[in-house]
Amino acid sequence: MSGLTMDRRRALALGLGGSAALAIPAWAQRAAPLDAAIDPIVTDFMRAFATPGIAVAVVRKGAKPWLKGYGVRTMGRPEPVDAHTRFGIASNSKAFTAAALAMLVEEGKLGWDDVLTRHLPEFKMADPAVTAMFTVRDLLVHRSGLPLGAGDLMYFPQSTADVAQVLRALQFLQPVRGFRTGYDYDNILYIVAGALIERVSGMGWRDFVTVRMLKPLGMTDAVASRELLATDNVAARHARLGPPVRGVGPMRVIAPDESPLIDAGAGINASVADIARWLEVQLALGALPGGKRLWSAAQAREMWTPHVITSSSDGPTDLNPARAVMAGYALGWAVQDFRGRRLVSHSGGLSGQVTQTAMVPAAGIGVAVFSNTEDSVSGGIRNAILDHLLGVTPAYNWVASYVARMKLAQENAAAAMTAAQASPPKGGPSLPLAAYAGRYRDAWYGDIVVTVQGRALHIDFVPTAAFKSVLEPWGTDTFRTRFAAGTGEDAVVSFTIADGRVTGARMRAFSPLADFSYDFHHLDFVRVEAAVLSS
Repeated sequence: MSGLTMDRRRALALGLGGSAALAIPAWAQRAAPLDAAIDPIVTDFMRAFATPGIAVAVVRKGAKPWLKGYGVRTMGRPEPVDAHTRFGIASNSKAFTAAALAMLVEEGKLGWDDVLTRHLPEFKMADPAVTAMFTVRDLLVHRSGLPLGAGDLMYFPQSTADVAQVLRALQFLQPVRGFRTGYDYDNILYIVAGALIERVSGMGWRDFVTVRMLKPLGMTDAVASRELLATDNVAARHARLGPPVRGVGPMRVIAPDESPLIDAGAGINASVADIARWLEVQLALGALPGGKRLWSAAQAREMWTPHVITSSSDGPTDLNPARAVMAGYALGWAVQDFRGRRLVSHSGGLSGQVTQTAMVPAAGIGVAVFSNTEDSVSGGIRNAILDHLLGVTPAYNWVASYVARMKLAQENAAAAMTAAQASPPKGGPSLPLAAYAGRYRDAWYGDIVVTVQGRALHIDFVPTAAFKSVLEPWGTDTFRTRFAAGTGEDAVVSFTIADGRVTGARMRAFSPLADFSYDFHHLDFVRVEAAVLSS
């Protein structure tokens, strides 16, 4: 979406790769059928989590990729998931952006440690000193000082923002830590990386990835953006919406909601047949069959070198026997120890889908697991398959582990939700409703418009079409939204009052469990039009 809180966008399967030139164990060279081992792993997880569909790829040195689909693309429909069913691979796209930059580095068009303003003069962070030091490498490793998910409301859910607005917005996003002093995952700087690729290469990010990677690799199902996705053989998206039954919300089909603006950070749609080819070229350190290369072994190692620590722990626990002692982030890849080995991996989460890619380069193996739900099932399946491929004995019951984790998470979630949302806080509007009506502006996001409609206030998040709602009183000068089901997390809107006049508004997500991409808490609206707008 790790040592991080797990959700659909922050679930990062952290790992570090070793050298693909190391000796390959005999068990990894065998091309033995994997159905007997993997089928029960997948079906047990699907049964436990009521998962509609899963697709799996396994890559082993010297063997043809093992590919298989399970279940259905859409719950309630018969069309099966197969090896060519397309999923949104979300943040697994970040490794493609890193590889594109590596190719440009090899061509001498830029350097990893070039100051970014050399190539993008308009780039500007809040602190001029940071702007002056910020390098190409800094775009990819989540150490900018920006908070987790900063700016994500510009592209989750889909909005009218464009790349130019993203570049302008950066200077208004306030850091939460010093530059290069720690890790906070972001998407916005990968959008900047996509703009950099276009500026340096003369090709848009989509075209560069398609022409320079997808086509040479034979990734015939893959497209570089959801906007390019055909409608045939596409996995639907599923989320648990509505009141929980026995602790679990009902599974429903939901619509995609990410903006194409996020393509360089999360836009690729691909099948496991495609991603097997991607894992193969990664394990071959950039080499294609026949001797040609997409990038050099030196650049492959560069991309797998961690630059920031993301988590550390005392290691395995009963519920997670593969918990990393140390995890870090490299260039578009996460790195960690796994079962005493180095793992190169990433995950990707969109509304309604979660995907995993992972490699143990020293063993010559790669695994991808794509799921058409937001549940963490793909991570558990990935771990169980890796255990099998690595010959871990005795076999660990990853299904029981993930069921226990889910139960614990549900209990904690229920407690948090009860505490936060049991009843409206005391208080209400201190002014007539018309006093709150007007236009408000946040420097990086844009405008909201508050109107009086009948006997209630209504809010319109102008750049985000899905965010329109009545405002329900929720404490003193505070209201909550009621967005349509499946359109995103609700917000709590608190108006600021000075000398009997509304001057601005601050926000937070209504649910304490909201995904970090609903970064309402980073917004600071100033009233720019006080005239009463009503209908």
